[in-house]
Amino acid sequence: MTRDEAWRLLTEFAQSESLRKHALAVEAAMRHYAAHFGENVDLWGITGLIHDFDYERWPNPPDHTREGARLLRERGGDEEIIGAILSHAEWNQEQFPLDRPIRKALFAVDELCGFVMAVAYVRPEKLTGMTASSVRKKMKQKSFAAAVKREDIEKGAE
Repeated sequence: MTRDEAWRLLTEFAQSESLRKHALAVEAAMRHYAAHFGENVDLWGITGLIHDFDYERWPNPPDHTREGARLLRERGGDEEIIGAILSHAEWNQEQFPLDRPIRKALFAVDELCGFVMAVAYVRPEKLTGMTASSVRKKMKQKSFAAAVKREDIEKGAE
């Protein structure tokens, strides 16, 4: 799957601008970590871009991720991408454990990207000048971005 094909898949299924922005943030993070670890930047980026493409149609576990995996397989998707997408949801981790770098990275950056973007939305300068300490400070405020699983961010950081 090319990046253009991945984008078309995302936009076919995800109409929400916020979900698309999340996908782009996760793609950027995955590309960064792939380069950092000497992995396939395009493969990791595509994985990040489409990791939640099925969320609007199937938001509830376990359908979210599993229905997307089914569709990707029907379309001849790469099993490395499919396994990583499945592994980023805890309900699939027994069968698709976080035992590969791409899986660990996707799990680590998914919730973190959502949280960083939430922090950026409330800052006048958005991402400019944001520090890790300002993100950690917001993490302590349980009412801020309450839907973000802080446990997943902490587990991903480990």
